[in-house]
Amino acid sequence: MLDQVSDLIREVAQTVVLPRFRRLAADEVHQKGPGDMVTIADQEAERALARGLTALLPGSSVVGEEAVAADPAVRDRVGAGGAVWIVDPVDGTNNFAAGRTPFCVMVALVRDGETTASWILDVVEDRMTVAEAGAGAFRDGERVTARADNPGPGDLHGVIANRYFPGDIRAHVDAHATTLGGFTTGRHCAGFEYPAIATDLQQFAMFWRILPWDHAPGTLIVREAGGVARHLDGEDYRPAHRRKGLLVAANEEIWKTVHTTLFPDGPPTIED
Repeated sequence: MLDQVSDLIREVAQTVVLPRFRRLAADEVHQKGPGDMVTIADQEAERALARGLTALLPGSSVVGEEAVAADPAVRDRVGAGGAVWIVDPVDGTNNFAAGRTPFCVMVALVRDGETTASWILDVVEDRMTVAEAGAGAFRDGERVTARADNPGPGDLHGVIANRYFPGDIRAHVDAHATTLGGFTTGRHCAGFEYPAIATDLQQFAMFWRILPWDHAPGTLIVREAGGVARHLDGEDYRPAHRRKGLLVAANEEIWKTVHTTLFPDGPPTIED
């Protein structure tokens, strides 16, 4: 099924998403919320993926970003058991709508609450990263392995996507992050950030808002490459979680180093 889903994603990307890149009409872009865009490509790609995925796995259901935007109760399917496809039809929509890269198509298969397979396609680069639980992570057919050593905080580089951080936590993180080797606020595309950890372009990423279509695909890829994905209190990420705050790292020791650097007095108290 890995190849069949990869083929479906590439077909939708090539026939629905890419033809609209830098060709969107004004009435084909809308704002769902402050700074949160949706385009006709998101909507049409999600419908096409949903049809194709449920045909590949009869009896499965789909949780797509745009379906949840229309009906938030759809998200409850993630933790309801059975086989559930999680779909982000255009990850990095704001980039896509502005005519910038990167943007990706992302899919994860969740069975009884656990992510068992995932796919991330960088649409413009046509690079497919996939993972299957227990079988490893692969980019364009070649196995990828995250960094295995820990060079220390001064040599670690990554992302602190602080856009949605509460003010007090943002100030705290900013004050301590200078000890790290370097960080950016990210490329506004989780589909770029996760494979970058799996291939050692960066060693960590920290997010605040945790939506399943943004994180279920990438967390499996990082884990299967040897990395970890945990909430700030140390609990492993699961796709049904609605808790805020997630730290992803190339390996266990790097996770501990980044966490201790950013929160030397222990993890912050986070209200649901």
